[in-house]
This record gives sequence, C-alpha cells and structure tokens, in this order.
Amino acid sequence: TSIASAITQRKVRANTAMTGEITLRGKVLPVGGIKEKILAARRAGIKHIVMCRENQKNVEEIPEKYLKGVDFHYVENVADVWQFALTDEKVKNPTDFSIEENDKKE
Repeated sequence: TSIASAITQRKVRANTAMTGEITLRGKVLPVGGIKEKILAARRAGIKHIVMCRENQKNVEEIPEKYLKGVDFHYVENVADVWQFALTDEKVKNPTDFSIEENDKKE
C-alpha cells in the first residue's frame, strides 16, 4: 500500500492497520494471530483493520467487547485493499520518480 501511495501520490487512510499475505498475483491470503493483532491495534488507536476475507471466521470467534470501536474490511486482492486504504487526497511534497535523460545508463 505504501508503494501504491507513493506512485499514485494518494494518502493512505489514517488509523488503519492491515494484515495478510500477498501473492505474486495480488491475492490476499489469510494469516494467524488475528486476535492478538486486533487487541494490539485497538491499544494503538486503530479504527480500521483490513484483512483477508478468509480471516472473517477468526474475527467472529472473538467476544464483541474486544471488537468495539474497530471496523473490519475484508478483502480478496490488493485492488480491494487499495480501494479502501487509499484516499482521494494527494500527499504533500510527493516524491519525484521521473528519470532525467542524463541519469539513464547506456
């Protein structure tokens, strides 16, 4: 997501945590330790958690009192992640990725 933000110059949504494994084809895979990650995210003030749709069953096993104040966004691929996580707001002082002609190797 940070790379997508840098390239598109769009800000990443604040107070958002993400967990999951990404394949070379962009599919988001489930991971373990969901309960611990949610508890740590809440302690850190996180309001949104993005994770693999297959991890939804893990979240449903957690008592509601530990989930209060956190919105869960279940995804299947990185396009879903970017659709939620990247805002329409542009970053200030974006990195210039242009390559000058004299910087190219011959």
